[in-house]
Amino acid sequence: LLVLVQVHGQGGVKFQNWAKTYGSSPELYFQPTSVEEIREILDMARQRDKRVKVVGGGHSPSDIACTDDFMIQMGKMNRVLKVDKEKQQVTVEGGIFLSDLNIELSKHGLALANLGAVSEVAAAGVIGTGTHNTGIKHGILPTQVVALTLLTASGEILECSDCINADIFQAARLHLGCLGVVLTVTFQCVPQFHLHEVVFPSTLTEVLNHLDDHLKRSQYFRFLWFPHSENVSVIYQDPTNKPPSSSASWFWDYAVGYYLLEFLLWISTFVPSLVCWINRFFFWLLFSSRVENIAISYKIFNYECRFKQHVQDWAIPIEKTKEALLELKAALENNPKMVAHYPVEVRFARADEIWLSPCFQRDSCYMNIIMYRPYGKNVPRLNYWLTYEGIMKKHGGRPHWAKAHSCTRKDLEKMYPAFPKFCSVREKLDPTGIFLNTYLEKVFY
Repeated sequence: LLVLVQVHGQGGVKFQNWAKTYGSSPELYFQPTSVEEIREILDMARQRDKRVKVVGGGHSPSDIACTDDFMIQMGKMNRVLKVDKEKQQVTVEGGIFLSDLNIELSKHGLALANLGAVSEVAAAGVIGTGTHNTGIKHGILPTQVVALTLLTASGEILECSDCINADIFQAARLHLGCLGVVLTVTFQCVPQFHLHEVVFPSTLTEVLNHLDDHLKRSQYFRFLWFPHSENVSVIYQDPTNKPPSSSASWFWDYAVGYYLLEFLLWISTFVPSLVCWINRFFFWLLFSSRVENIAISYKIFNYECRFKQHVQDWAIPIEKTKEALLELKAALENNPKMVAHYPVEVRFARADEIWLSPCFQRDSCYMNIIMYRPYGKNVPRLNYWLTYEGIMKKHGGRPHWAKAHSCTRKDLEKMYPAFPKFCSVREKLDPTGIFLNTYLEKVFY
């Protein structure tokens, strides 16, 4: 029985990522509601010799999701398909936002053991770019995936897990959107839990000299370093049975932490030397006393990224943390013209076996640098960017796939022992390159 599904693509849609740093104008924009419709779109693309890009929340601060051909936005395929209470696993459609999944899971007394800072992102996209948080006992988010289904370029549906299509599974857990359309994802969950967050001031010297102690002391440990100073804000997050409580206030969070900061950063675009002063002032204002919060896990993991920003985030072997950070600090001290907004966020993740994971076969430290765009204005960042990339490369770094980076296939082949394996799976699943775009061409050619 042939069922003809008529899919309608919209013309004239302008796609932009969350930070409005990248965008594209797809010829046709689709929001399918079924596998049949996606197959139809792929057929149409083949007939017209077009490429297809699948997008979720569009949060990635790079052009990884951009295309001028066909764009498939998965937002209408966002159901929870199955909750297995015994195994504590949940199967969802690829387009579900984590913000919705978190709420659904808590109805069943479950939670994801680790989450990134942002939940307005789709399940398939989160794993596709290797989203991570922090915690040396925890892997990046794709390590929580136990199975997935993939619709390939030829219209075939592949079930993938450790036991079925195991090779494709290790590729597809961090898929870059180039292996096919991820239809469903099965996550390993844990029983719902609350987190107790403690934020307290320290110095860079103290934290780097006692890194192991901090890592042992808190399950989800991270720290923020304020460039042009010794100031550090240490963040411990740990499971607790205490009732929820919060010491946050709108005035300090928003009036000061957002509006005043944006205004001062805007002024600093005319007088760059103010940045050092702003970093110190805000540390003193907002981070110099101890603050505690208790809430359900996902509310502590998530925080609002209020500012439009440019970011880079590379993972280096964990034993290089101290050396690399001190080098970055020295580079800023030796070059007064180079300014860096706060914070440099330092997080940790466990080694894994996912082929394109920045933590492939090594415990890692992620070092996230930011340049804000006050009122959408671009701030000169090239020197800082290149200096940072140079330090990361020197220490064996691997870039976060969702962020802007300047690596070519040659670099990536050196960084990833399993890169050739990934390429051969990609070429097998998508021989004509229907799922490629400009970003991916730099990666594979």
